[in-house]
Amino acid sequence: MTSGKQARRQRQQTARPPVRSTEGRKASPAVLIGALIALVAIVAVAAVVLVSKGGSDSGSTTTGTALPDAGTIAKQFAGIPQSGDVLGKAAAPATLVQYIDLQCPVCRQFETEVMPTIIDRYVRTGKLKVIARPVAIIGPDSETGRRGMIAAFKQNRGFNFAQLLYFNQGPENGGWLDDSMVADAAASIPGVNVAALQSAADSKATEQQAATYDSQAQADALSGTPTLVLGKTGGKLTSLGAGSPSVEQLSAAIDQTLAQ
Repeated sequence: MTSGKQARRQRQQTARPPVRSTEGRKASPAVLIGALIALVAIVAVAAVVLVSKGGSDSGSTTTGTALPDAGTIAKQFAGIPQSGDVLGKAAAPATLVQYIDLQCPVCRQFETEVMPTIIDRYVRTGKLKVIARPVAIIGPDSETGRRGMIAAFKQNRGFNFAQLLYFNQGPENGGWLDDSMVADAAASIPGVNVAALQSAADSKATEQQAATYDSQAQADALSGTPTLVLGKTGGKLTSLGAGSPSVEQLSAAIDQTLAQ
């Protein structure tokens, strides 16, 4: 059967008028030069588009899309100092270390339901500082997430980054925590340089920092996430074990530490 395109071609061929001589209508030099300039301009524009995209097959992303709840999370951490993997005043009398996996649903419950109250009650008031140590125990996507978080630490926004992923968490090893999600989380944090974060995530320094967190987790006998370690700043920290304590339970432990 003749396709629609073939049928149209046949119609055009049969309806084409007789060819006329063009010997008496040669284009002027000005017209030829104008056409050449237009062609060069089109080629230049196409080249700029390809360069700006970095090549359609590169898979790299230097922009992202703001995630839901970005405004809520920005308010949660507004006014609280962040320095690398430390949230809160450096001189706070108590220290809470948390080992987290960004794919972990129990971590999500802890970070979104318990930590906001702890942050307002103890971190914002200068009584407690929190040290975050991301680990990757669930799967390869956890490694992608923690490398992004370590890179966000370099811009002093790692806690915002983690909370954004928890608020938008998908199923374990479901493929949601990829480079695109890392870019979206970065783009959702005011002032963060997305391209710089992506570059840092793939750096040797980030790989070395991840190995340091693994060594610290082994020393603290990590058995699951979240694992919390608490104590007086500068003193011995004691593990509270794996799992998510309630606001009341964690508050009691912090109050006891502050009273020592």
